[in-house]
Amino acid sequence: MLYKSFSLHISKLIKPYNKKIWVDSDKSISIRSFLLGSVSHNVSIIKNVLESEDVLSCINCLRKLGVKIDKVKAKHYVIYGKGLGSFHIKKNTLLDCGNSGTTARLLIGLLSTNPDIQVKIKGDNSLNKRNMGKLINLMSEFGATFLPHKKNNFPLTLISSEIPIGIKYKAGVSAQLKSAAILAGLNANGVTNIIEEKLSRNHTENMLRQSQNVLKIKKNKKKQNHIKVFGKNYLNPLKITVGGDPSSAAFLTALTILTPKSKLTIKHVGLNPRRIGFYVLLKKHGAKIKFKNVKIINHEKIGDIEVQSSKLKSIIASSNYYVSATDEYPILFVIAALTKGASIFKGISDLANKESNRIEEMRKILNQIGIKCKSTKSDMKIFGQTKIQKQNSTIQVPNLGDHRICMSTAILSLVTGIKANIKNFETVKTSSPSFLKIIESIGGNFEIKGTS
Repeated sequence: MLYKSFSLHISKLIKPYNKKIWVDSDKSISIRSFLLGSVSHNVSIIKNVLESEDVLSCINCLRKLGVKIDKVKAKHYVIYGKGLGSFHIKKNTLLDCGNSGTTARLLIGLLSTNPDIQVKIKGDNSLNKRNMGKLINLMSEFGATFLPHKKNNFPLTLISSEIPIGIKYKAGVSAQLKSAAILAGLNANGVTNIIEEKLSRNHTENMLRQSQNVLKIKKNKKKQNHIKVFGKNYLNPLKITVGGDPSSAAFLTALTILTPKSKLTIKHVGLNPRRIGFYVLLKKHGAKIKFKNVKIINHEKIGDIEVQSSKLKSIIASSNYYVSATDEYPILFVIAALTKGASIFKGISDLANKESNRIEEMRKILNQIGIKCKSTKSDMKIFGQTKIQKQNSTIQVPNLGDHRICMSTAILSLVTGIKANIKNFETVKTSSPSFLKIIESIGGNFEIKGTS
């Protein structure tokens, strides 16, 4: 699905509110559900799926690989899995992952150890610019080949391993690389051993807990997680109801914290401990945030987020927060800009390899409203102010192809009343297609222009 291009114009301050909302479903879990369902046996049932552009790109790729996927009704899908190694496709067929880095990296994990695969893989202009060198090196260890040699970005041709054998891998901050290694290991011979040096999101591992003798996790002597993936095992079908996306909820949480005399309840949101660094960090610095009605569904914590307007202290975020708050740093920068004092964010170098260089682009945006920032390759220091003077100028965001920056700028404009002109806002539909509808429901005003 390709959404029509449009710009978003905001010129009015949002008024205080007290609302209850539901955010879009979790993108990470939606994509992983389709990927694992496709290589499980029999029928997997996935409900409350995020029907965003990224997820639809994943579904389209899997259908090209011979997987039967039926849409029963809105957000409700059935996947007819045929087990590990069951993908089949005509040689040199093109798989288009769109803007979805998750689809690209995790699907390559599955394809690298699937027999007799030779496919071309590409993304949109944004994804094609992103460096895939670490993924290429990782899958090469399983025996996969990527052409042209020494090229680290899409388009690429992938030739799967003839005799895949389990590997040893030290996982860093990237949950996608860790998941790619796990998925490749599922159809490799022997055992794939993964040491988690940083505890990244674990949705893939949680889904695989529904199958026996596939995955074991224990602590090593250094108290790091040691993940063992036992290849060539039977995968049980999945039955998953996807919760709300905590990353999508973060932007509405920030809006409420920064809007005086406001309160918001966000229902049925995923609260996986490895995804809530944003909330933990803000609570530590004075945010009025509560998790309520928490329960475990499909090995994932789900609950309601209750947030109120808050006066925060300047934020000090060590590198330890990066893994559990990766997607939320652009909106954290907005909060820091509107909080008095110097906020410091460390260990954020990977933000340069997202849909855009999020350190540099957010620095440019904050500079436009008079906020001083100092940045290096791995750190950001923001000198926040509680009172921002409304300016005659307008915050201008060019076509960056970055949904998180679009959403962050929209929040910045709504809470300050400074005009904003955000180009190609349709990119938000890759992760949060209901974002504007929710903003409108809680009283935000905006204008859509330039539809083509």
